[in-house]
Amino acid sequence: MLLGSLAALAGAAAAEEPAPPPFQARLAQVTAPLDVSPAGFSGAGAATLTDAVAASRYVLIGESHLTREIPAFTTQICRLMAPSGLTAMAIETGPEAARVVDSVMRSADREARIAAFMRRHPDGIAFFNARDEVQMAGDCAAVAGPDFALWGLDQEFLGSSGHLLQEMLAARPGPRAHAALSELAAQDQAATAAALASGSPGDLFLFSVTQEALDQAAAAVSQDGGERVQHLFGLLTETRAIYQASQTRQGDPNGRRARLMKRTLAAHLADNPGARVLMKFGAWHFYKSLNPLDQRDLGAFVAERADGEGVAALHIIVLGAKGTEAGYDGVGRPAVVRGFDMMDDEGPDWRKDVTLARSADVSPDSWMLVDLRKLRTDGLASAPAEWRQLALGYDIAILAPTLTASSLLGAEKAATP
Repeated sequence: MLLGSLAALAGAAAAEEPAPPPFQARLAQVTAPLDVSPAGFSGAGAATLTDAVAASRYVLIGESHLTREIPAFTTQICRLMAPSGLTAMAIETGPEAARVVDSVMRSADREARIAAFMRRHPDGIAFFNARDEVQMAGDCAAVAGPDFALWGLDQEFLGSSGHLLQEMLAARPGPRAHAALSELAAQDQAATAAALASGSPGDLFLFSVTQEALDQAAAAVSQDGGERVQHLFGLLTETRAIYQASQTRQGDPNGRRARLMKRTLAAHLADNPGARVLMKFGAWHFYKSLNPLDQRDLGAFVAERADGEGVAALHIIVLGAKGTEAGYDGVGRPAVVRGFDMMDDEGPDWRKDVTLARSADVSPDSWMLVDLRKLRTDGLASAPAEWRQLALGYDIAILAPTLTASSLLGAEKAATP
């Protein structure tokens, strides 16, 4: 009798428990407008973002590339971080390309200098040949102080070989290495001219040079190249290996690239104990969990490292609802610009849900901030699949109402606005 009564009471209590709110109601509770302007952040979401940044040693911005708005947003994050210390910005370009940008970012003529570099070495820098990225680097350096640096973590870009070979020769290798590198440099000049004429990256040195020529040069560099030349030659060959694996779809190019970036970041952090770092990469690189390519990429590495250090890493994804986007259009060519509107895409998309959750009293020009940490706290079992993946991968999602394509420096024509 007693057991029956207890069971009845338990059943009544369960029946009285309120049903969890539908996902759209939960989403509305963790979403707030965020206004982004040259004066900084404002709106209901500003405090959430400001407090989260202040509490974090590592701040990661996963982005949509080559826009005008996201570099401006990143500049405001720099301004939040700088007063309490900002050591570096880790970026999705090669170490030597980052050195080039770092060397000019405090100069008033930085755009002209990057443009001149790009004309000498077409496709020699990834992403930071965009006007708005270069502006952002200069603005962040100005607020962060003289010791602030750019850390390039990626492989070098498609047309980087000319600059790398130039730097190797400038390092004064011995006679055997000098002769071999000079021969490669001559091949690179011919390959670059062919690629500029065709627009095809397949004509560039990294794709056209033979393995035999590289093996012969490697033997010479090993004999009398010296430490600096050996390091640069290693960057050249690793870059080529990643691109060839991607082109042939053999091996694991994404995994190899991710491992390279992790090693490079680890080396920087070993040289800079306690560094506070802002990072800006394409969105798929910064998932705390497996990313959509089922890779444990750089974001997972930083998340685990922060846990081990007992500090916080803040993962922010920033995408746009509509606008224009820039894409690669060939060697030395200006970016191709295309319009997009996520509402036109088929299938589920978290950006659509955020757009539909916007209150009528929120300005259409406001950005929207979603605190994914609160979604995780309340449980994700009832969340749609795309939201589960997003909330496990990021801490904060930010949707810009409109993005506009940046233009590339050193291209013959400006990108169409």
